[in-house]
Amino acid sequence: MPSPKLHFEDFHIGRVFELGPKTVDAAEIIEFATEFDPQPMHLSEQAGKASILGGLSASGWHTSSMFMRMMIDSYLLSSVSEGAPGIDVMEWKKPVLAGDTLKGRSTVTAARTMRSRPHIGIVTFSHELENQRGETVLHSENAIMFRSRGEENAA
Repeated sequence: MPSPKLHFEDFHIGRVFELGPKTVDAAEIIEFATEFDPQPMHLSEQAGKASILGGLSASGWHTSSMFMRMMIDSYLLSSVSEGAPGIDVMEWKKPVLAGDTLKGRSTVTAARTMRSRPHIGIVTFSHELENQRGETVLHSENAIMFRSRGEENAA
């Protein structure tokens, strides 16, 4: 029997969802960069070492995409998410280098019901990703919309 989906009521302030771990390899950094952000420091170890990043580095957008996948795997696919209205904060604090292992957490910081759609709740999160050295590589804050329990089919 599948486990019950997370609803708005399950996201109480202070609840923490663990993210990762995810080890980043050189091939995926280059593959992402080749298609979406072909700057030299994302395409070769030599260019990365010559930059201020210190080695082959994932694009910030790649880091954000890996972070998104970690949220999906941790709690979004097991929820009744209705998507997000945007991102309030997205900070890339340190480079993510080939070989780094990322892990982190999403913490609920606020939750409220929408006035215009009372069957939908807005949950605000603060997110942090760290590398294997405990250094914060990404900080983000955003709201995500979730259906309330018993309101799956509400319009």
